[in-house]
Amino acid sequence: MTLAAMLALSACGPQGAEQQNRGNDSEVETVDVPQTVTRLPPGTTPMAQRIAVLGLLNKRNGQMREFPIRPGQAIRFGDVIVRLRACETTAPWEVQQLTGAFVQLDVRDPGTNQFRRVFSGWLYKETPGLNVIEHPIYDVWPKSCAMTHPGGGTPAPAGRPASSRSSASNSTGPATGAPAPTAPALPPPPRADSNSTR
Repeated sequence: MTLAAMLALSACGPQGAEQQNRGNDSEVETVDVPQTVTRLPPGTTPMAQRIAVLGLLNKRNGQMREFPIRPGQAIRFGDVIVRLRACETTAPWEVQQLTGAFVQLDVRDPGTNQFRRVFSGWLYKETPGLNVIEHPIYDVWPKSCAMTHPGGGTPAPAGRPASSRSSASNSTGPATGAPAPTAPALPPPPRADSNSTR
């Protein structure tokens, strides 16, 4: 079991464990995870202040949820934990507009009753076929990432085709994408009291 999953479970306490054993999917729990990104170009929204909106589908019962989440947070829905490590959009002057999120998906194994990482990588809204979460029950995709870019550059010409929902891509580099719609307000990010590198 990963350290982050153990932290998420320990934050549940006895009451959370009871709910987990009952499989109560209505309880949502947010767990903060330290961020390690320290330098960005001036004018770029710091990673911890960006807000992504992710979609989560339970293919077994057809329930779909949308939820706002900041990089460094994890949200638990019953037997699944969705962790956002980063989100980005390409600058307005880039020709290819992408909205990406680096997502980690942990699912509780019914045999061991422990969470197991089933996916870790970049997913892109505009290119769902690049990197697909291959899980029989859960699917996750990015819907938006609210962030700003430094001034400069010439906006790319309008009229690029917009694709539908996505699950894409490369787990080694950040996605960069177009300005996204403003996401719902979240409480201020946690203060960085340590320089933890995870």
